[in-house]
Amino acid sequence: MTELSSFVQGLPKAELHLHIEGTLEPELRFRLAERNKIALPFADVDEMRASYVFDDLTSFLVVYYDAMSVLQTPQDFYDLAWAYLERAASENVRYAEIFFDPQAHTSRGVPFHNVITGLRGAVNDARRLGIRAQLIMCILRDHSASYAMATLLESLPYKDSIVAVGLDSDERDNPPERFADVFRRARFEGYHLTMHCDVDQESSTEHIRQCLEVIDVERIDHGVNVLEDDALVTEASKRGLGFTVCPVSNRFVTGDLKVAELKEMLDRGLRVTVNSDDPAYFAAYVSDNLVTAAEAGQLSSEELVRLERNAFEVSWLASGPKEALLAELDRYEAMAHAAP
Repeated sequence: MTELSSFVQGLPKAELHLHIEGTLEPELRFRLAERNKIALPFADVDEMRASYVFDDLTSFLVVYYDAMSVLQTPQDFYDLAWAYLERAASENVRYAEIFFDPQAHTSRGVPFHNVITGLRGAVNDARRLGIRAQLIMCILRDHSASYAMATLLESLPYKDSIVAVGLDSDERDNPPERFADVFRRARFEGYHLTMHCDVDQESSTEHIRQCLEVIDVERIDHGVNVLEDDALVTEASKRGLGFTVCPVSNRFVTGDLKVAELKEMLDRGLRVTVNSDDPAYFAAYVSDNLVTAAEAGQLSSEELVRLERNAFEVSWLASGPKEALLAELDRYEAMAHAAP
């Protein structure tokens, strides 16, 4: 293990942009398929991995949604989340906010109850692993606003298990303002708000503007195109807006890690973070993303710590546990600097 890898491995981390469906590793997919008597068109894990071919957001989503057919029961969703939480804990992720896409399951006949029951069970048990976690329910922007509202209403009996509402999936012709009423109701119900503004999409900066001016989000997921508009940078900085950047997934869908943009966001005082997005498909969990970004952008240990400080600060963790984790981060930085 290199000095950089060792430093990153020990660094207390918060992950704020992680799609739980995107952690479905091939081995687990095979096990769940066998459990649910679902035939898969692959002979083995290697053949399945070889099918993960995509070069933009749209082609990725085809593979991503197809894999979800094996997720059926509460136990399936528990096992999916537990596998991620075990992996995250092994990388010293101390806190995670986990996206889930209920419409990707209810649209194929899986009850909302199955999804949330399994996921919250794993989240509640995560303390045994030394990690805290909360759930963010994402709305699929390539479905109708009425379906989004119905999903929001279906979530209300489970409000105590969901910290926020987000917006993801195919961004083309699906601007944030389409869902303004849904997110207004979500705010009324007490949810925090975030939205994907994927990298280098058509109208990226316009979508970021709508997130700020129409929806009034607290975070933006991805969002590096904010740098194309100085007024948006100024406004995001003034609000202390969080940005959840995912370098390795950026490389898969745009051909570029966007590390120069990540560093510029840091330099301009934006509260940018590094995350893994869909690590089962991009073969890079959060430590891999941090190491890759640090190597490509020559990020210092101080900058890596600042990325994690940003992540803890813009998280939706309660103030007491948040302060405790920030203190843990301070101690780690002090020990690292004191080491010979």
